[in-house]
Amino acid sequence: MSAQLLDSTGPVAAVRAYLTGLQARITGALEDLEGEGGARFVADAWHKAPGEPLQGDGLTKILENGRIFERAGCGFSHVRGPQLPPSATQHRPELAGAPFEAMGVSLVFHPRNPYVPTVHMNVRMIAAGHAGQMPTCWFGGGMDLTPYYGFADDARHFHQTCRDALAPFGDDKYPRFKAWCDEYFFLKHRQEQRGVGGVFYDDFSELGVEQSFAMTRAVGDAFLAAYLPIVERRQGMAWGERERAFQLYRRGRYVEFNLVWDRGTHFGLQSGGRTESILLSMPPMVSWSYQRQDPPDSPEAALLREFLVRKDWLADPA
Repeated sequence: MSAQLLDSTGPVAAVRAYLTGLQARITGALEDLEGEGGARFVADAWHKAPGEPLQGDGLTKILENGRIFERAGCGFSHVRGPQLPPSATQHRPELAGAPFEAMGVSLVFHPRNPYVPTVHMNVRMIAAGHAGQMPTCWFGGGMDLTPYYGFADDARHFHQTCRDALAPFGDDKYPRFKAWCDEYFFLKHRQEQRGVGGVFYDDFSELGVEQSFAMTRAVGDAFLAAYLPIVERRQGMAWGERERAFQLYRRGRYVEFNLVWDRGTHFGLQSGGRTESILLSMPPMVSWSYQRQDPPDSPEAALLREFLVRKDWLADPA
């Protein structure tokens, strides 16, 4: 496979420059939030040596034991491989076995305070094609919010920011990608939503390379505006052992989804990706309880009943 697969389908240098810049902006904002004396990201640059299943490079940035964030991972990768893994060809069977090139930024932030929600964001570009064929290029991405204690104002703000970011690309994009997010971030074995959702899209190329990339940039650029006001609003709330125990319990659902259902995790592991970087989404501490039952009038029960459901947060935020 040519190492220049992406060059024939779009401005690879521009995509890479945008993604590395996005990673720097987001991690810098988190360090500002941590403040003086707070935790800082450790940068782990990596390169795939010749002979490994994947070729390429990346930068994994990880912050641990922070004042605000217990663990925050934000990774950039740009890899090439001889054969698309099965997780990437579910909707493109004609590309089964084709060489590919992929780059993206993926993050998951696990806050210390249980009243601050966990957040995930990913933006990526993939190109693939068999020898002698014009490569197929597509984009994917989105962001979603996973609270432990639900607040309608937070869900409404997050969804409003997502809708505003997508508005220039068509009135259909937010409702489509919101529904896609609800469908995707669903724990089928639990019959539970992972969180209050957001937006998600994959295999996206309908606007052409230039505009599909512009839409993906809009999603990436909206992340800090969607999440940081929620962190700032909740980080000072008092919490104790009860809230911490519930946070660790609900983190277990996050782990279950990422290991059992997440296509990104499967893509990375199936393609021979770097395990440490792929699993940067894992929380530092987690617990499971057997058939846990919370009192019906408790805020813990309200999370499942009122927030981990599919609803239009902008039309019906209460």
